[in-house]
Amino acid sequence: MSSEDQPSTIISMTWKSVNQTSNLARRMPHWVPPWVAGLLRWLLKWGMVALVLWVAVGLFYFYLSLKYDLTEVSKIPERSVILDRHGEEFATIHGERRKLITRSEVPDVMVLALRAREDLKFPDHTGIDIKGLVRATLRNIRDMSYTQGASTLTMQLTRNSYELRAKSVHRKLLEMAITLRIEGRYTKDEILTHYLNRIYFGAGCHGVEEAAQTYFGQSVAELNTGECALLVGIIRGPHLFSPFRNREGAMQQRDEVLTRMVQCGFLSEQGEESARAEPIRLVSPDDRHRGSSYVKESIRRQLQVILDGRDIRDGGLTIHTTLDAGLQRRCDKVMGAPIPGLEKAGDAGRGKVQGVVVSMDAQTGGILSLGGGRKFSESPYNRAYLARRDLGPAFVPFLDAMALERGKVCISGHPVQTGRQLGVDETIRLSRRLGFTGPFADSEDLYRGTLAASPVELAVATAALAADGNKSEPYLISRITDAAGRVFYDRRPTRSQVMMKESAREALAATDWRDDGSWIATTHSRHDAWALVVKESRVMVIWMGHDQPRVMGSRPVIKRAMQDVINRIQP
Repeated sequence: MSSEDQPSTIISMTWKSVNQTSNLARRMPHWVPPWVAGLLRWLLKWGMVALVLWVAVGLFYFYLSLKYDLTEVSKIPERSVILDRHGEEFATIHGERRKLITRSEVPDVMVLALRAREDLKFPDHTGIDIKGLVRATLRNIRDMSYTQGASTLTMQLTRNSYELRAKSVHRKLLEMAITLRIEGRYTKDEILTHYLNRIYFGAGCHGVEEAAQTYFGQSVAELNTGECALLVGIIRGPHLFSPFRNREGAMQQRDEVLTRMVQCGFLSEQGEESARAEPIRLVSPDDRHRGSSYVKESIRRQLQVILDGRDIRDGGLTIHTTLDAGLQRRCDKVMGAPIPGLEKAGDAGRGKVQGVVVSMDAQTGGILSLGGGRKFSESPYNRAYLARRDLGPAFVPFLDAMALERGKVCISGHPVQTGRQLGVDETIRLSRRLGFTGPFADSEDLYRGTLAASPVELAVATAALAADGNKSEPYLISRITDAAGRVFYDRRPTRSQVMMKESAREALAATDWRDDGSWIATTHSRHDAWALVVKESRVMVIWMGHDQPRVMGSRPVIKRAMQDVINRIQP
């Protein structure tokens, strides 16, 4: 070969090495149609591109997953803390009975129920069910939304450990990357145990042990087959299917889990029948919140309503309230002690004199203190909201305000004459504006105070007078932040002008207040005693009486007892 031919030979060889794949693609049997050959070339080219992109995406999300500490999956979610209006820690809620369990403490039947309901292939997959994921993806494409998730137990653990709840492709890919890391770090038994220690079961319960103690009053190791199936069944709807709130729905979920166990071969039909016949030993209503209080249960109920509309399951919430912790403690202490003159130190039980204290910020409606009875452990019935007792003379300041609002004359000491100027229908209409809901007497007895109202209603109406005719809706929770400090609930005061400023002020001025801002009224029957306290921008309402109405004592004795309570509560 001459030297002149060498460069062209080198170029030809380089061209062949670069296009080797294309030449191979072209060397196909003569009987292969050209369009098939072209399709194969296209698939080879873009298949390589797709592979490179997939590897790049995988490496990117693996890198993102490294930012997450895998030890978090083995921890118990934090308790939720209640703060008062000054930022002082008042109590904790959710998590009082929270405890980590080991795999040996979990009944095998619960594991089988969990697999049957949530993840049949759990022992075999690597954290991601590929077939299920493909099926869910195709369904999501068809529905044009994220209707299917195809989440394995490990993926659920990932989501609950790191608050990955936004429905997006990015979130799903990140979740999958972290899931693969968890599968590489922990054994299947460890993953299962961490899942059961962390998952949310409703009623503020995180973890299966807390759920077992809360719902059944016993350890998870002591649950029968039906109870295990019930707990597994409510995981998908912990608020909706809580056996405390929806026993029928919870039992339906139990039955679905048992049927699924039979279909998977984990339970015989005879075993299913036996499990359905087993008792569901729910904790009695009186024992569900031992060690709690009226105000704590009121906060718990309001919190449940707020969380029902959100997918917030982890602990670590900070619940900012309108409470004044110091005032609340004084109210609880005073109401828990014997009331001189009305009872002796030995009196106890539901037959003793009951008492309610409700204090509010008149300008905002924020509840400063709340007591629904003398002792929560003896009677959890919250009289502040639920009891309806005749107001008697306690209705007079409001009747006066209504008369002034309509340009009538307040006739001191003669409520019937004052009320006649308004008429029954107008009195009822104006009473509703102040926050009273009735029932109302359809006669002149209404002017004498036969209107039955709850202590909270009377506090709202009193606050409206103290706030120059502006009525505020009462509330306890002002703000909620999650473990990361993000605000996801922020309640602003809601006010409405229900009466002219002059009418409210004149009605208050016409009332015979003591120097400490209090006014005491006892019904004609001496079954009920009310005290109104208006001091600066705060109002307080106190009620005393028996649950089964009866005479408490003479009027002087009742008045001295009420005044003693006021003196001990007032700072």
